[in-house]
Amino acid sequence: MTIETHSLSDSAIRGLAARLDRPLVLVGMMGVGKSTVGRKLAQLLALPFADADDEIERAAQMSVGEIFETFGEAYFRDGERRVIARLLDGGPMVLATGGGAFVQPDTRAMILERGIAVWLDSDVNTLVERVTRRDTRPLLRGGDPQEIVARLKAERAPAYAEAPIKVTSAGGPHGEAVNRILQALDAWL
Repeated sequence: MTIETHSLSDSAIRGLAARLDRPLVLVGMMGVGKSTVGRKLAQLLALPFADADDEIERAAQMSVGEIFETFGEAYFRDGERRVIARLLDGGPMVLATGGGAFVQPDTRAMILERGIAVWLDSDVNTLVERVTRRDTRPLLRGGDPQEIVARLKAERAPAYAEAPIKVTSAGGPHGEAVNRILQALDAWL
C-alpha cells in the first residue's frame, strides 16, 4: 500500500507548529537522516533545532568517537541522557537523537514522557550506503558495516517501535520524509 504524499499548506504547517506543546524527537538508526530531516522540519515549523550528538560534543569538547574511545559507551550514554534531558526542557523544538539514544530504557522513557517521538526508519541497504560515506561511526569500526547495521537494526527495532509515530525515509530526497512526518504528526495530534 502506498501512502499518497502531498505537502501541507503553509497555514496548515503553522497551525501544526502552534499545536506542539513539547519537543518533536526524531529517533532511529544511524544514517536514516535524523539530523538532515530534523533541520528541514524545524525550518518549516519555524522551531529551534538541536542535534543531541552535536550538543554532547560541545559539552564534552570531544567528538562522539573520542568519547567512546576514551571513556566507553556507558559513559557516553549517561552524558547523552543528561544532554537530552536538558534539551527536552526547552519547549517545542525539533531534536535529532543519536541512533542508540532511544534504545536506552531511561532515555526512551524520558523522551516518551516529555516529547513526541518519531521513528524515522529505512531499509538496511540505504542505511549502509549513507553511513559508509564517512568514517565517523564508532559502532561501525572493526567490522562489516552491512552485518553491523543489519544486527543493530534488528536489535533496536523493538525499542524504536515504542515511538508513537513511525515514518519511512526511503532513498529519495529527505523532503519526502519531512512531508510524511508532517502528515503523520498532523494525524497523531
